[in-house]
Amino acid sequence: MSKPYTSLAPIALVLADVDGTLVTRDKILTGRAKNAVQRLREQGMRFAITSGRPPRGMKMINDALHLDTPIAGFNGGVFTRPDWTVISSRTLLRNAAETAIEIIRKHQLEAWLYTAQEWYIPHPDSPHVAREAWTVKFDAIVARDFGPFLNEAVKIVGVSDNLAAVAACETECRQALSSSVSAARSQPYYLDVTHPEATKGGVVDYLSRTLQIPPGRIATLGDMPNDVLMFEKSGLSIAMGNASAEVQAKANFVTASCEEEGFAIAVDKFVLKTAATVLQS
Repeated sequence: MSKPYTSLAPIALVLADVDGTLVTRDKILTGRAKNAVQRLREQGMRFAITSGRPPRGMKMINDALHLDTPIAGFNGGVFTRPDWTVISSRTLLRNAAETAIEIIRKHQLEAWLYTAQEWYIPHPDSPHVAREAWTVKFDAIVARDFGPFLNEAVKIVGVSDNLAAVAACETECRQALSSSVSAARSQPYYLDVTHPEATKGGVVDYLSRTLQIPPGRIATLGDMPNDVLMFEKSGLSIAMGNASAEVQAKANFVTASCEEEGFAIAVDKFVLKTAATVLQS
């Protein structure tokens, strides 16, 4: 059961998650999705994206959609302009990054480190490295020692196919680091550790301030638990059909899955048809 939609504010900005929302599982931006963004613009609405990906990892989306809004990488850890110049970067405290890496390795997860521009890994043949490189369209730099990069770390990732270990690592990171970091699984096999203000709810706040659009006039679309924070901040929220029941329950509406053109359907059914009355699902 999704939450009721009662806002009367006309939508001025649509903010979409990328993986599992805007693109398919094979990371394809379909023609129908592109056309949906164009229809938004024709109606005077702006469009923005946010993702746990590094900003460079969204180049394919930007090339296809010609974005004119800030791009929120690392779930708001780094904001860039569409030409990839960095507007702002929320780096982790060095001691928090060090502790996170220690906890990740204690649970026998592999640690990755991201700066605003680069991705560092200890071993090139580790699980999920090849898939991640294919997704973000650039290669990691192999570094056995992360020490030289800790002052620039915007995201630490713990990676393992031992899903119970990833969950346990998330719990310990939250307990040990408390308000020093945000620690959450972006996938069952990925634990993302970022600045405590680098959340998708923070992305809504940032875009609202920067673009001078009230949060009530922003629509958000997503599929993962970390998208719920932007659902809570926006006037209209839409969960994907591939989202869990828990995530769907936090949104105003539920669309089809990312494999079934759920983004484009949501634009037509829920965003473009928004009127000054309560929408009927």
